[in-house]
Amino acid sequence: MAEVVNLRQVKKQAARKAARVEADANAAKFGRTKAEREVEAARAAKAARDLDGHLRETD
Repeated sequence: MAEVVNLRQVKKQAARKAARVEADANAAKFGRTKAEREVEAARAAKAARDLDGHLRETD
């Protein structure tokens, strides 16, 4: 005799699996680690400081 399957649960499991596959693809495509984000922010801050340091003062 066949096993009884709740179709609603099977649909939900399939949807979760598809969402996880899509999320993993997006993470690989767009994701960055926290360290990478912090390094980029530090570099941007230093570039802004360096640029401000080269400005002339006008009275």
